[in-house]
This record gives sequence, C-alpha cells and structure tokens, in this order.
Amino acid sequence: MARIPVVRLQAENGALLVREGLSACFYLRRSHEDISRAVMRALEAYLQAVGHQALGWYTDLQGDWWELDTEGWASVRREFERKSPHLYLSDTPSNASQYEFEYYGKSLDSPLFANDADVVCALCFKFPAEYLEKHGSTHVRNLILDLAEPLPFNSGHAGPAFNALMELAGVSAELRQWCVRYPGMDIPDLRNLSMSLGTRVRGAYWLTFLGQPVLGELGGASGLRSRISAPDTSVQDMDGDRAVITLGPSPEPGDTQRGLDLPLHSEVARILEPWLYHRRVPWSGFTQIDMLRWERRFLD
Repeated sequence: MARIPVVRLQAENGALLVREGLSACFYLRRSHEDISRAVMRALEAYLQAVGHQALGWYTDLQGDWWELDTEGWASVRREFERKSPHLYLSDTPSNASQYEFEYYGKSLDSPLFANDADVVCALCFKFPAEYLEKHGSTHVRNLILDLAEPLPFNSGHAGPAFNALMELAGVSAELRQWCVRYPGMDIPDLRNLSMSLGTRVRGAYWLTFLGQPVLGELGGASGLRSRISAPDTSVQDMDGDRAVITLGPSPEPGDTQRGLDLPLHSEVARILEPWLYHRRVPWSGFTQIDMLRWERRFLD
C-alpha cells in the first residue's frame, strides 16, 4: 500500500492550512427533505466508526465557531430541519481538519432552485491519513461503503485528498504544485459542486460511485464492467441502481516526479469522459488552462 504523502502548509501564525488525508463525497439530485434521514444515517455511521469525540466544533449561520456539546448538537439538529441547511462539523476551529463532516442541503422545489438542473445536495466526510494507516484499506473501504449505503446518490467518490482551508486567500494557489505532483489526491470543492455538478461526475478515484443517469447510460453495472480491462479494477453492484468502482486494493496518490502513474484511474476516466464535470470558474491561483489540465489529468 502506497502511503499518502505528507503535505502540510502553515500560515505565519502557525495555523495549519493544508494537510493530507482522505475524503468521501456524495452528490444527490434530490431535495433535502427527501434524503434527510439517509444523510443522518450516514453521519451516524461515520461517528460510530471514528468516535463522537472526533467532531468537537461546528459553525453557525454567521460562520462563528461553537463547541459541539449538548447545546451545540441541538443547534445542529435545528439547522438540519431547515429546507436548505448547511452543516460544517470539525475536530478543530482553527486548522485544516483531520475529521470533518460537511453538508449542503437544497430544497429543489424552492423558487431559488426550481429551474436549476445543476443544483444538488452534497456531503463530504474527511479522515486523517493516519486513520488509513491504523485500520488498513479494507476497513476504510468497508466504512465508506457503509456511509454510501443509505444515500440515493447520483455520483460520489472517495480517496486521498488535500484537506485544506480553501476559503482562505492563497491556499488554493499553494495547492497547485501539489495537485499536479499527486494526481490521485482530490481537492474537495463541496460548496461549488452543490451549485453546479448536476448529474455529471468529477472523474476517476480510488472509489468511484455511480448512480443514475450515468450508470444507466453505461448499460448498468454489467455494461460498465464489460468496458474495463484492468484485472485490479472491480465493479460492485449496490441496491437502488447504483454501483461502485474500486481501483486496486488500496488508495494510490501517484507521483509524477517519481514516474508513478495511475493507469487504473486513466482507464476509468476515459470511460466516464462523456459525463465529466468542468468547473466554470477556476480556483484562485489557477488559470482556466490549469483547471482544465487538473480535471483532465488522467485523460491528456
């Protein structure tokens, strides 16, 4: 199993802006009120695995941090009852997180979103790289499948990631060199994707989750399986016309400086290319060409 490389970026005040880790993100073209129980089941599965103490802080609607104690959980539940909630729970209020849960819920029939086919509910779970090292890739894969099980997702993905404070100025620009070097590491972009992904896919990952309509257009799990030649790539059926593609027994970050390419990712990326998402506005510090090269890193 290739280790996830240590990538740390600190601010002048010592705050950690970027750290290596894992993420599991899912996108659902459904209204929050229709999936709220499923989202809560996934969060409960995450907390059962990592421990309730792993998430100790949350942000309110103004972006202020509060301790996630009994009163804090009550506030989170109240927010979750809104038609279009935003939940941001973390292990730390001041650094790039090790453990994190974020959710953007949307009421798709509200006047704001009713005519926008690209809006989705989006949720993301994060883990430190040490969690993978301690528990192993089989445990982590099974856990992520447990998170995915209740979710009627259209798409999703999981694997190595840069857990970063992307909302801070200059952070995305600093990531540019690292994401080029380690193509198997994702840059989670939940807020933007909740407003623009629709039923498209972000690309190929260690675990790539597919639902409708993409899986159906590929001929279902069997049709998808017939397009894959690599023996280390598997396609597993899931209930509800869903499937998950697994690229090898453990997550691979790749390393362009050491010639460690990711051929399994490239094969799946070519299959999914017709449905590939393209970000309309590049991240700060990225040109349009930079953005396109990163999105097509397994294709060109």
